Amino acid sequence: MRGNRFWLLIALSVSAVAMCLMACKPKVVGTYDDEHHDTEDAGDPVSTEDLATPAVPPKIPGCVGDCVVNTKCPSVQGSTTLTGVVSIPSGLLPVYNARVYIPTGNELPSPPTAGPYCDRCDQVPTLFSTTTDVSGRFTLRNVPSGLNIPLVVRVGKWWRLVTLPSITECSVNNVHPADTRLPRSRTEGNIPRIALSTGSADALECILRSKKLGLDDSEFTPQTDSGRVNLYTGATGAAQYVPTLNGGVRFTAAQPLPAASWWDNYDNWSKYDIVMLSCEGNQYMNFKSAAALQNLEKYISQGGRVFASHWHNGWLANAQPPQKIQTTASFGANGNLGTITATINTNWDRGAALADWLILPTVSGTPPPPRGQLLVMGAKNTISSLNSSLAQRWVDAPGGVSQYFSFEAPIGAGTAALCGQMVFTDLHVGSGTGGDISSSATPFPNGCTSGTLSPQEKALIFMLFDLTNCLQPPIG
Repeated sequence: MRGNRFWLLIALSVSAVAMCLMACKPKVVGTYDDEHHDTEDAGDPVSTEDLATPAVPPKIPGCVGDCVVNTKCPSVQGSTTLTGVVSIPSGLLPVYNARVYIPTGNELPSPPTAGPYCDRCDQVPTLFSTTTDVSGRFTLRNVPSGLNIPLVVRVGKWWRLVTLPSITECSVNNVHPADTRLPRSRTEGNIPRIALSTGSADALECILRSKKLGLDDSEFTPQTDSGRVNLYTGATGAAQYVPTLNGGVRFTAAQPLPAASWWDNYDNWSKYDIVMLSCEGNQYMNFKSAAALQNLEKYISQGGRVFASHWHNGWLANAQPPQKIQTTASFGANGNLGTITATINTNWDRGAALADWLILPTVSGTPPPPRGQLLVMGAKNTISSLNSSLAQRWVDAPGGVSQYFSFEAPIGAGTAALCGQMVFTDLHVGSGTGGDISSSATPFPNGCTSGTLSPQEKALIFMLFDLTNCLQPPIG
């Protein structure tokens, strides 16, 4: 009799455990597939291992509450979802291919460090992580719920960490646009450290300011201060600040040879994440030593990013072996194309994304231009040919004359060794914007008078964030 009671108790216990397992709401790490009711990784799946449910839920630093994923949300409610739109610092334009993720671990992540290094897209987080689409929108499904959940928005060295007051499980949680805008100042997050050499033919410094890309004027400082944008005078261009900004101090200026300029010393390059070279109106190679040309190539080979316009083709055209940068393109023309309708190369993913981005109502307004076309004012032609095994076409003038191209470095290296990137444009980015000038007679920012973005400036902003992002799959 006692034996029968024993086995009866065992049976009842097993039954109770089974009923609990069926009725209790499991909360595990992973994502919930609304259609198939499966569990999958909350992020970018890259391997079978990534799709496995971790034995122990990862810690969400700073989170209060359960801080795990509910994988059994009712179908009428859907999975725990986080969505929003990433925009440039001014909020005027969406950002394509921004990385958005909920960090895991015991501590909050630190911002990126300044200076060139290999920032590759195969080194980014994959758990609770995604990228924005062409309209800047991101959607993270099957994320942890709780209070005080951290969220990181990152485009290369552009980096912002915000704390979300709460994420409610089994519902769509919309992140306020002000929280997913890239930082305008150091107080909001990390901004790449930028060296910008001025030039009288193109006012690139004006594009970075509050009415356009969106940086606060407090971020424009001499290189000895902590501002993220340091202005240098090229052979021509703006040469000092207004008295109310940095006390009206003059920029460090490039010097004619044989005097040394700031770019002759590689240590100066190595402080920066991006170097922008604004057209000076001519090559002015008497301001650019062989050491300077070698430093530019070394900089991008070690992970730096360079944007150069028009007559800064001299950095490429005048390089000599053992340098390789001169093999990316040849420069033998000198034409003024004026106002043109350029064609975007849509035969590759990021070119197609640029074409789609430019016709968004939030970018072009209405009616949009035809897809794949870009109105360009002040178009030039110094490029004779491109090496298609090294350089990627972005935008061409009629007849196939390149207006924008990019290449990765070290030049000619294998996929695993690529680190940096350079973008060259044969047009004056600031042409036709209503008066922005860069002149030695006009202190910065008094030369920045245009309050709107032209189509070619919008294209530049797209390409600037693409340039500064983690390195994508290689060309060729």
